[in-house]
Amino acid sequence: MTVRFAAGTAGAAALLVAALTAPAQAVTYGTPTIALSASYLSGAVGAVGDPVVNVTVGQSGADASALTVSASASSKASVAGTGDVSVTGAGAVRQLAVAARGRGYTNLTVKVSGLGGKTATRTLYYAASAAVQNPADARYLTGSADASAAVDVGGGYAVVADDESNVLRLYDRSRSGAPVKTWDFSSQLGVSKEVDIEGATRIGNTIYWTGSLGNNKDGEYKTPRNTVFTTTVSGSGSTAQLAYGRSYKKLREDLVAWDKANGNKYGFAVGTAAGEAPKQIDGFNVEGLEFAPGSTTTAYLGFRAPLAPVVPGGKALIVPVTNFDQVLASGAKATFGAGIELDLGGLSVRDLRKNAAGQYLILAGSWAADDNSDPYALYQWDGVPGHAPVKRADLPTTDPGGWEAIVEVPDLSVAGARVQLITDSGSADLYGDGGEAKDLTHAEWKKARAAWFTLG
Repeated sequence: MTVRFAAGTAGAAALLVAALTAPAQAVTYGTPTIALSASYLSGAVGAVGDPVVNVTVGQSGADASALTVSASASSKASVAGTGDVSVTGAGAVRQLAVAARGRGYTNLTVKVSGLGGKTATRTLYYAASAAVQNPADARYLTGSADASAAVDVGGGYAVVADDESNVLRLYDRSRSGAPVKTWDFSSQLGVSKEVDIEGATRIGNTIYWTGSLGNNKDGEYKTPRNTVFTTTVSGSGSTAQLAYGRSYKKLREDLVAWDKANGNKYGFAVGTAAGEAPKQIDGFNVEGLEFAPGSTTTAYLGFRAPLAPVVPGGKALIVPVTNFDQVLASGAKATFGAGIELDLGGLSVRDLRKNAAGQYLILAGSWAADDNSDPYALYQWDGVPGHAPVKRADLPTTDPGGWEAIVEVPDLSVAGARVQLITDSGSADLYGDGGEAKDLTHAEWKKARAAWFTLG
């Protein structure tokens, strides 16, 4: 092809020739960017479905899919080495997972390799807890180690309380990881310290929550602990929302007055006295809350302490509050029925729940303060005073944390019924450093364990 230019266009011709013969312009690439969805990650040896970290990468002048993301152990490979880290996905967001090989802490270097030979790194701080029995049935709820009560809200989600704060957290029951939503009703409750939430139950769209009502571990009376309150549920599953309802802050005094009027049978006045620790056999500590059979007015308070009578090998104690709905609705002074004493093999009530069919499940454990290695068991009951509960399962005690909450009660008449329980792991040494989980600096390393058990 011959290209002809009109007269006077020599300059244009020269420009065209230069453009056609010039070498290709080199592309300039910027420094890659890398961001982690969390800088701290917790896992467990042998765990199934541990949490992952999203790694977001980019580079000016390059398509994100052309970038390479890798990770390597930069400190303690016995906890997790380079070969224990996997990165999946493509594009701007990748998923990083770690398969722990040992208990402890390690730092992982996460690297993005971009075009033009440029790289960028971030440090992921990783902690691994020990292997547990039946890891396939275990999930880890991160953000708090001190789970104390749980209520199912449908769609495979549950709201979980914490006895070290007033934060309620919404978790996916099937997955390990952080809560999808949180609520803190401290301001509505008019408290700045923990209520020490220990029990919960749901009637319709109302969830009832109770503090322990007892002294703190040093035997001091703290007003926030003498609190029962309600929240209202709207929606379900991941869309569930909680709204504050009402509270009552004199139930402890009502219980003491009732016991005094009945000859101090259960020693509530002594158990609540200054200097008395709540978690002793003659202490005062509520950990279970559930309504009586067929009732929306009478609620059962299950006691961790005292045992009844107050001697070793005594029976677990439940006290019916016969106007519990009005206590919360209008601030009415509580009235009580006769105490219910149950033989739980020397154990006391750690949680008390029922299903729609009126079948009760009691989570039984020690009254002692440091009881992670003491026996735990599940008992079935019909909720009728004078009827004996029946043991359905012994629970493992070698894993970290104490069993503390029943999420919901299955149909107990079905063979092989399974129930999900949650631990309070606040006093557990999760990572082998001698410290307690509740004192960990990073919330992502705090965790409670949810586990499924088949009832015998």
